[in-house]
Amino acid sequence: MVIDITDEFGTWIATHRHAQAFFEEPTELTPAIGEKFKTELVAKLREQLSAAPGNDVVAIVGIGSIFPFLSAAGVIKTIDEVVTGRLLVLFPGTHDPDNHSFRLLDARDGFDYRARVINPQKEIA
Repeated sequence: MVIDITDEFGTWIATHRHAQAFFEEPTELTPAIGEKFKTELVAKLREQLSAAPGNDVVAIVGIGSIFPFLSAAGVIKTIDEVVTGRLLVLFPGTHDPDNHSFRLLDARDGFDYRARVINPQKEIA
């Protein structure tokens, strides 16, 4: 099962009552606004995840689109308990193999709980 959240923030903010003000002055997007979006995004994700059969692999794509408004790790932690199969989160970023740390969009150290690297440069034998 694939859940694509690429357009979720754009769709949500476009329907916000202060959307025009946010477009004109993006600094008006406060952490409180981000938390409101997170609440709605997590509710949608939980609903979709609860519909997945217990042993399915669910892939979430587009998580880079919530940066810098939300923490990918924060969203993942809030949906983790609903996942009954496997959760695969694909995101653009870098991996430091020495420290086993991940950086979403190379911004800062991030969530690495049970994370595995899929390296497109490495040949599979």
